Amino acid sequence: MLDRQHLSILREVDRLGSLTAAAERLNVTQSALSHTIRKLEERYGVAVWEKDGRNLRLTEAGRYIVTLAQRILPQIERAEDVLSDYRYGQRGSLKIGMECHPCHQWLMGVTKPYLVDWPDVDLELTTSFAFGGVAALTGYEIDILITPDPIEAPGIHYLSVFDYELVLAVPTDHPLARKDYAEPADLLDETLFTYPVPPERLDVFTQFLAPANCRPRHHRNVETTEMMLQLVAAGRGVSAIPNWLVRREAAELGVRPVRIGKSGIGKSIHLGLRSGDEAVDFIAGFLNTSRQTSA
Repeated sequence: MLDRQHLSILREVDRLGSLTAAAERLNVTQSALSHTIRKLEERYGVAVWEKDGRNLRLTEAGRYIVTLAQRILPQIERAEDVLSDYRYGQRGSLKIGMECHPCHQWLMGVTKPYLVDWPDVDLELTTSFAFGGVAALTGYEIDILITPDPIEAPGIHYLSVFDYELVLAVPTDHPLARKDYAEPADLLDETLFTYPVPPERLDVFTQFLAPANCRPRHHRNVETTEMMLQLVAAGRGVSAIPNWLVRREAAELGVRPVRIGKSGIGKSIHLGLRSGDEAVDFIAGFLNTSRQTSA
């Protein structure tokens, strides 16, 4: 029968590309690994991989098992972590995923009191997902997803924890700094700095520029808020950024926020979680602390 060992082998072969590397990762001999898969293939009468030069290539059946492994193994591994926590006296383990580049500063304000209030809970943070934040949540890779753009999915619900406005950060001597709000045409000759997110997921494009059929002269991705604001302050361009981040740095750097469009672009940070998990006490504690923490 198909079991966890088969799933683990196929996942590691897919990840690492060879039997040798997979065997080392799983701490078994290559011959034992091959024998296990050969027995599986004999039982079901299908091949799960085939030779491709010196490498292995998964068959359609093998790819199906890998997809299954990517869904199931994280849930098993998560359950094992939780049981281990209970065994060694920990309350639990809370894994948080983040799809919000500018939210790190806010999250630090949440984690500090949370760690004090819940000293026996292990807290982990990740920003890397194999299939996106919602898939990581439904696949039990994480317990809470921090996102400004909630995507509806069965068994997932969201809690809005604070509202903010997306604004343009501009130098104080920039012509836009004298306007009450920016219009799409104002960016035609500008370099626009944004976080490294595809334009189709950036509100400054989808809600502001695209409806007016406008694009900035240049669009540049910048990893960190600090570098983005330094570039703006140096007159290299303008940036679409949450208003609370501009307020924190405005006086020191010589930048100011300008509303994007006459009505502005309102946003909210949401916490996504699996339905029913809000009843877990240390998860409820994190939600409560999040509600009480402003940006």
